[in-house]
Formats: sequence, structure tokens, C-alpha cells
Amino acid sequence: MTDPVDVGGEDRRTRRAALALPLVATLPRPAQAAISITDAVGRKVELTKPAERVVIAFYLEEFTAIGGAAGWERVVGFRKHQWAVNRAKTYERFVAAIPRLAALPDVGLGENEVLVPEKVLALRPDLVIVPPWAMTGASAVTAAIEAAGIPILVADYNSQSLEKHIASTIAIGQAIGAEARARELASLSETQIADIRRRAALAQGPKPKVYIEIGWLGAGEFGSTYKNTMWGRMLDTIGADNIANAALAQPAGFVPIAPEKVLAAAPDHIFITGSSWANRPHAVRLGYEVDPETARASLRPYLARPGWDALPAVRAGNVYTVEHSLVRSLTDWISLQFIAKQIYPEPFADIDPVASLRAFHERFLPIPFEGTWMLRL
Repeated sequence: MTDPVDVGGEDRRTRRAALALPLVATLPRPAQAAISITDAVGRKVELTKPAERVVIAFYLEEFTAIGGAAGWERVVGFRKHQWAVNRAKTYERFVAAIPRLAALPDVGLGENEVLVPEKVLALRPDLVIVPPWAMTGASAVTAAIEAAGIPILVADYNSQSLEKHIASTIAIGQAIGAEARARELASLSETQIADIRRRAALAQGPKPKVYIEIGWLGAGEFGSTYKNTMWGRMLDTIGADNIANAALAQPAGFVPIAPEKVLAAAPDHIFITGSSWANRPHAVRLGYEVDPETARASLRPYLARPGWDALPAVRAGNVYTVEHSLVRSLTDWISLQFIAKQIYPEPFADIDPVASLRAFHERFLPIPFEGTWMLRL
């Protein structure tokens, strides 16, 4: 996942939705429902049978974990930009394992579109899976799809609510005939989050002060930090003292902190997220194709920022990187394990987050685990 919220212009979508309306009359109307699903936002989704012509707007890796490679046999189109362009190296590995991905049509348009309705309707889907903002920021699009009698299922991993994680996972599984696998994933998330909370509560002493920053700009420019969302929400979950909570006036969101505020806060731990972002030459590098020394070499320039040599985190060697895609996803409990283990080493002494991610790949993903996803500098 990338930092910006993936929402486009309402005017563009309204025009596209209008163009799609002539297709509505030609699409079949659903028969009596045999499967009743409650999606992540409490909407009832009725299907006559597991969907066989699915369009996906978001949460592509989550869909893969739930449905496996076989789940993609039910897909007729998806929004490719977020995967194929923003995280091209990762996408290439999934295409190698699921060749069908390369041939499926793209139903989006660029970075800021959710779906192009005429592309969706032309594929005659029997289910469309969207993120929550598609029902608000792209309401003209979803209205055109619903007017054609096509069910829409809303999944929501972005809210970082365990309840919505579970509801999203089970709803997708029910919709594509993979409910048993979906319930296994939901149970895994629930069990692991409970275990992380329990262990974090055992930590003694004052809350450690933590600073976390997205590392896609490089050390020369301060990237966003997080308050009450994404990585900030994760710090709150384990009871850490996120310095953004005091440094940012806004109640929630992600923006850079002024460099002097980071110095004044004197964090005990620093996390700079990394990934295989496209066209980000100075980013911290993590992912399937990255070895540990390459990751460390891309992280090391952050230590040379003015004044950072005096920070408690730097002086103690408590500087880390973690893969940015391991947030707001089915694997976010694994990155939470990693963060908690660094902050509270004793309660998490027997936890190995890298082994957790390897096991997740082996059980739920069609590609092998490789590369570097998290480490201490």
C-alpha cells in the first residue's frame, strides 16, 4: 500500500458513470439469493451462488490470501495500477505464479481512479469488491454498477479495526466459495492480535517514545509520520508513546513532523518504513528482491540527518526498517509483532516475526518467501 488515500475526482467518475448507463439494460438481473453475506460496513450482499465473474478494485493481495491462486480463476478484471505500477517487482512475482493476472483487463485509470464503470459493466461481473471510500468518494461509479443489478461487496482493511478485518475476510471468502480458508485467516488475525496485546501489557517501566516515518523520500526530506492511523494506530495498540500524538495538532492523519520536533521529542526507537516503490530512487529498500545489506545501506543515510547522532534511539542502535505494505492488510499483525519485539524485547523474546511472515507465505500465498522485510540497522 502507498501513503496517499486512493480516491479520485468525483466529476470524472460522474461522467464515466453516465457513459456506462446504456449498458445497464443488457445486463442480467440476479435470481433469488442463496448466499447472504454481511460485508465490512454492515451491508447485506445477496448472491445466488459463489461469484464466478468478480471485479476487484483494491486489496488484491488480501484476495489472493483468501482465495489462493484458484480464486483468480473467478476474476474477470481488476484495478492494476496500485499493484502493477506502484509495486511492480511484487506484481511480477505474482504474475509468475498466476499467469492469468497479466491477461486480465484493467478496470481503473491511473493513480486516482477507483473504477471506470463502463469497463466494469462490459465485463458482465456478478460481484464487484471495493474499498469503503468507493461508496463515498466514488459514489457515482458504484451507483452505476448497482443500477445494473450487480452486487457490491465492501471490504475494509484500512480502518485497522479487527472487527472489520474479520468481517472483510469472511465476506470475501463466502462470496468466492473459500469460507473455510477465510475463517482460518480471520482466526489467525484475531489470535495473534490478542497475543500481541497480552504480551505488550506485560512490559514494565515507562512507555518508550517512538518515531515512525515512511521512507520513500530518502533521508534528505522528511516523510510523513502517523497519528491515530496506519503505523500510529499500531503504536497505540501496543501502548507505545508515539511522538506524533503530541507533535501534530490534527486528531489523525499522516504528515511530516518538523525536524526540530523530532529532535525535541528525543525518541527511544525510530522506525523508517521501506518497500520496493517504483520511481523512488532514494527510498529505503525492502521486499522480495532485497538482501539485508542493501536494506541497511538504504537506511543508513538517515543516521546522518542533522542532530540525529544525539538522539537516544540512534545512540542505542534502536533504528529499524519494516516493509510499508505490512500495514492495513492481512499481514499487519506480523509488522506489529516486529515493532513490539523491538520496543518490548522481554515479553516478545520467543517471537520471530520473520518466521511468521515466512509461514504466512507457505500457507496462504502462491509465491515463495524471499528477501528482506524488516530488520534493525
